[in-house]
Amino acid sequence: MKGKSLLILCVAIIVVACGEDPFTGSVGPGTITDSNDEWLVPNNQVLDGGPGKDGIPSIDRPNFSTPSDISFLSDDDLVMGLMSGNSVKAYPHPILDWHEIVNDRIEEISISITYCPLTGTGIGWNRVIGGEETEFGVSGLLYNTNLMPYDRKTNSVWSQQRLDCVNGELIGQEAETYSLFETSWGTWKRMFPESLVLNTSTGFSRNYSRYPYGDYRENDESLLFPVNNRDDRLPLKERVLGVIHQNEVTAYPFSDEKSGLELIEDVIGGLPVVVVRSSTDNFIVAFDNTLETDFTLIEGALPHILRDPDGNDYNIFGFSDSTNKRLHKPEQFIGYWFSWGAFYPNVDIYSD
Repeated sequence: MKGKSLLILCVAIIVVACGEDPFTGSVGPGTITDSNDEWLVPNNQVLDGGPGKDGIPSIDRPNFSTPSDISFLSDDDLVMGLMSGNSVKAYPHPILDWHEIVNDRIEEISISITYCPLTGTGIGWNRVIGGEETEFGVSGLLYNTNLMPYDRKTNSVWSQQRLDCVNGELIGQEAETYSLFETSWGTWKRMFPESLVLNTSTGFSRNYSRYPYGDYRENDESLLFPVNNRDDRLPLKERVLGVIHQNEVTAYPFSDEKSGLELIEDVIGGLPVVVVRSSTDNFIVAFDNTLETDFTLIEGALPHILRDPDGNDYNIFGFSDSTNKRLHKPEQFIGYWFSWGAFYPNVDIYSD
């Protein structure tokens, strides 16, 4: 057995090995080459991932707990967080590995947390499209081994890492996104002990303490599905922050040589940015620095990381308590290196 059938079989074997059957759709390997619809990507490269539409169920009625009531996460598990107004929420990877999309609301924001476990990419999408609120679901299709959500209002298919709609009524429309902050659970609960954290009361029976894709995260030799461009400048599964501006992309790896906070000043597509990264606390985040402010680092005061010349401190979301203002964040998200090379073949890699 070769090609896509073998790849789908690998996924099926992993699921069975986990002792559960979380995916309820039919397993149907292949492409959608028989489709006469218009696509913005080559439709013979859009693959049927196997579970089928909504076979991986989104979470549409999320429930939350405070960190002190969360027991299923280890300190090394990854979470993605969002701050709006006075509300701070976190969404753990171990839940998103099984569901990929959470349709939620934080303050006045209607948001879908979209996460692809095969590319390690997590992005917040606005659920209000054309003035109407919708939900996103998992289409079961993959492009460059990346999640393709569909919106339940028009049934249009989107590409998560392209950040746009590639098929259907809304074809060509760009996704309005919210940047998520990704770090380890140990770091998150120290920074935001009163935050709300997505809990395991999802309405589905899953073993959220078990990763459903075997050794996929650690295996840098192969992928489950093909990609258009394989870039071997970094290990395939190395996590990097990609920052996008004016069709230019720079990837920021974690540093193996430095501990504590590190401040990077860079320019992407003509935009000055400041990037703060910490291998010790497992995060990288970038901010627009159009005003070329002379920021300094704040050591040992997480979640605050930056101070401006007027003495105002900014947290990891770019929010300042003293001014009630927020630094703008350019388009950015963390993902496995191979996915950045696949979607953005001209991506630069930052180096000291």
